[in-house]
Amino acid sequence: MAQVPQTFFDALAVRTWCGLALESLGRAREEIDAINVYPVADGDTGTNLYLTVESAVGAVEAVFAGYELDAARAGAPSLADAVRAMAHGALIGARGNSGTILAQLLRGMAQVLAADGASAHTDGSGLRLALRQAADSARQAVAHPVEGTVLTVAAAAADAATGAEGDCGTVARAAYEGARAALAATPGQLAVLERAGVVDAGGRGLVAVLAALVETFTGEAPRGVAAGAVVAGSVGAAHVLSGPQAPGEPGDCADGAVSHGQGGHEQDGHGQGGPAFEVIYLLEADDAAVARLRERLDALGDSLVVVGGDGLWNVHVHVDDAGAAVEAGVEAGRPYRIRITHFGAGDVHTTGGGRPPRERAQRAVVAVVPGEGLDGLYREAGATTVLARPGEPPASGELVEAVRRAHAREVVLLPNDAELRHTAAAAAEQARAEGIRVALIPTRSAVQGIAALAVHEAERRFDEDVVSMTSAAGATRYAEVAVAERQSWTMAGICQAGDVLGLIDGDVAVIGSDVTATAETVLDRMLAAGGELVTLVLGDEAPEAIADYLEARVRESYLAVDTVVYRGGRQGALLLIGVE
Repeated sequence: MAQVPQTFFDALAVRTWCGLALESLGRAREEIDAINVYPVADGDTGTNLYLTVESAVGAVEAVFAGYELDAARAGAPSLADAVRAMAHGALIGARGNSGTILAQLLRGMAQVLAADGASAHTDGSGLRLALRQAADSARQAVAHPVEGTVLTVAAAAADAATGAEGDCGTVARAAYEGARAALAATPGQLAVLERAGVVDAGGRGLVAVLAALVETFTGEAPRGVAAGAVVAGSVGAAHVLSGPQAPGEPGDCADGAVSHGQGGHEQDGHGQGGPAFEVIYLLEADDAAVARLRERLDALGDSLVVVGGDGLWNVHVHVDDAGAAVEAGVEAGRPYRIRITHFGAGDVHTTGGGRPPRERAQRAVVAVVPGEGLDGLYREAGATTVLARPGEPPASGELVEAVRRAHAREVVLLPNDAELRHTAAAAAEQARAEGIRVALIPTRSAVQGIAALAVHEAERRFDEDVVSMTSAAGATRYAEVAVAERQSWTMAGICQAGDVLGLIDGDVAVIGSDVTATAETVLDRMLAAGGELVTLVLGDEAPEAIADYLEARVRESYLAVDTVVYRGGRQGALLLIGVE
């Protein structure tokens, strides 16, 4: 992590702030989850905020890494580069309503800080304007704002910053203190918080993020107690805040969004009369289509938040008809990364409604998959999946969440990507700390994961099952055929942008101009060492006839070798090949 304090708000300060915010939310996550009561007591506000910021951190780090690797762009990224990456990373990684609103807060800041793309840094006055735009844009993104939520806390932070004169540290501290005071007052604004004796969970998360901003510019995390977190007259034990990493507050799924026309979550929560489903998706669409989408989704359900812009949006809504909410997105543009959660389902770690906890399974498999086609295949085989879009690898927090969602005492984790080995190892360690027995099989491709899943037997002893799956994965050579994005040095020589690359076991082995011919060469090289089964996973952009051609090639030239073909969808590579 970069050194603190930072004098100005520049790219390095953005990087530092994101890292400190992730640490702060990591410490507070469980406590924030624990006081999540509005409007759905599903205990994941802290987790969702953490995952959102983790995605922002990954995007910012990618920008810095790009400058470090590109000799033509010596130096550090601009402030505009860094804040745009931060906002984009938060947008595509936003989880739950709390994360969606936080993503819009960061986008609002970026709109101000990146306005002058040539500026290397900004001072206290620029930070004041950014905080104001953040609060205003977040409120506009929520269909039906309500006070006593993260929106209230964000507005108070912006108000306090407006009256602060001085450098970035002075402005950040004023915003933090204003937010902390507003947070303490949230139980008096929202009856469900007062009854539970807690403050707002999303607002608590924002206070943690602002505490990290103070530390970025002063070198010291703010200390003190947020008075007012204990509500007089509330029933049961109240949660008290103790500094920037103190317990969080209630209400992930609709922080900032007021219920309407569906039975009143503000009073009863989703488990007692509200919509049955939470629907979230990323959407590629223009502004006019999104305006129509807002109207349609607002009529379908509640807790509607739509954030983003410039053609990419994150949509969040609570509905009874999840299919209609997705169809509305299809009419508006291209929805993807669609997540539908049933509020009554056992995989929602809810604390409300009086439902008995779901019994844990003995064993589960959690796998990262690169496309929708393989996602369906793995699910049919019983795995809990994490979908990895091209250029958007999952963060460790997302893998941990999938392990929790699998709800098993023992979990086999398949990262299916060599670049995810450290991420998966970190997720496995965190899950083990929570009492889950996790075995990480270092699969480097989805075809190795398919081989491992094919021999998985939940009835076997855990160690025996892991050994069998590891052996199957290790006995599977893997390859992919992809198109080069830029000129580069490779093991097979220099490739140009647009060349077809054949990679075997992670290294470029063939450089060609034709997809089918390159794939044939790769397959012949792999089968030269022998094999019994060839697995072909076709991406959306692979030539239509390539599977039939390669199947015929194997049938005619390699006796006793079988071929199986799957459709992978938008998986990045044109073709994945496995040879067992």
